Amino acid sequence: MNKAYLLIGGNMGNRLQNLGRSVELLQQYGQVVQQSDHYETAAWGKTDQPSFLNQVLLLHTTLSARELLQTVLQIEEQLGRKREEKYGPRIIDMDILFFNNEIIDEPGLRIPHPEIPNRRFVLAPMQEIAGSFVHPILGKTIATLLQETKDELEVKRING
Repeated sequence: MNKAYLLIGGNMGNRLQNLGRSVELLQQYGQVVQQSDHYETAAWGKTDQPSFLNQVLLLHTTLSARELLQTVLQIEEQLGRKREEKYGPRIIDMDILFFNNEIIDEPGLRIPHPEIPNRRFVLAPMQEIAGSFVHPILGKTIATLLQETKDELEVKRING
């Protein structure tokens, strides 16, 4: 059984409902065994848009990393995601953060996600459910990466 940490988020429509629907659809491809609380963050990269709601999930799945990537892209499309503008607003965004302890660098698929140490909105919810997980390239725990990140964007934990 493969263990994948995913970041899901969005800033359009009913954000909480969109995250919940994403989890429901992922359950068809494995078991979501852990979910962080929801975290609200101002937009990153392109700041003139609504705040994002994000969540980290731990998914146990028999899918390979490449199959999981295709699955999350299909789920995004099913939920109405349109890729029109880099860092632009979106109904849903799903990123594979980690896949077991694998290091994958292929066209269109980089695991661990290369921006993890630079994004507080990833590290804060990841720390909640897996603070002692060790980044397989950097050799540091998520808790340490969160302490060391230079990202100062406020990340607000929202229960429920």
